[in-house]
Amino acid sequence: MFYLDLFSGLQKHEVKYLVIGGIAINLHGVERATMDVDLVLAMDEGNLQRFLQAATELKLKPLLPVQLESLGDARLIDDWVRERHLIAFSLRPPSNTAPSIDIVVRPKLPFEVMYQNRLEKDVGGVRLNVASIDDLIALKTDTGRTQDASDIVALSKVKQVVAKGE
Repeated sequence: MFYLDLFSGLQKHEVKYLVIGGIAINLHGVERATMDVDLVLAMDEGNLQRFLQAATELKLKPLLPVQLESLGDARLIDDWVRERHLIAFSLRPPSNTAPSIDIVVRPKLPFEVMYQNRLEKDVGGVRLNVASIDDLIALKTDTGRTQDASDIVALSKVKQVVAKGE
C-alpha cells in the first residue's frame, strides 16, 4: 500500500517530518476525504538528503519540470515562494492511482516547535509523526479556504472531547 510504503521509507531513512492536511485530520479522528499527502520537513541539509534518498527509492518525481534535488536549494525555494507564490513542492509517485505528496516549504509555524508538539501514531507497525491538533488549527487559521475553516471546527470539537476524557 502506497501510504505505508511512503511512511516506511521516511522511517527507514530517519527523515524528520510531520503529516499535516487531510491525513493528519483523519488520524486525529475526523473523517475527511483527501487527495494528497501533505508533509512538512525539517529543511536542514542532512534531513533533506535523507528525504531525497527516500523519495528516490520510492521513485517520486516533482510535478514541476525541475530536478528533485531542487527541494534542497533554499535560495531557489525562496525565489519560487516570493515570485511564483509556491506553497508546496509537489511530488508524484509512479502509479497514477497513488496520491501526490505536497511538501509545504514555508509553513507559518517553525518546524522544530511543531515537531516537539507532534503525536506519534502507529499504523500497521509504521510510525507516523503527526502535527498536533493545536498546530493544525494554527496552520489552517486565516487561509481563506472553506475546507480549512471546516477542519478547524472539526478539530476543535475533537480537542473538546479529548479534554473531557482526561
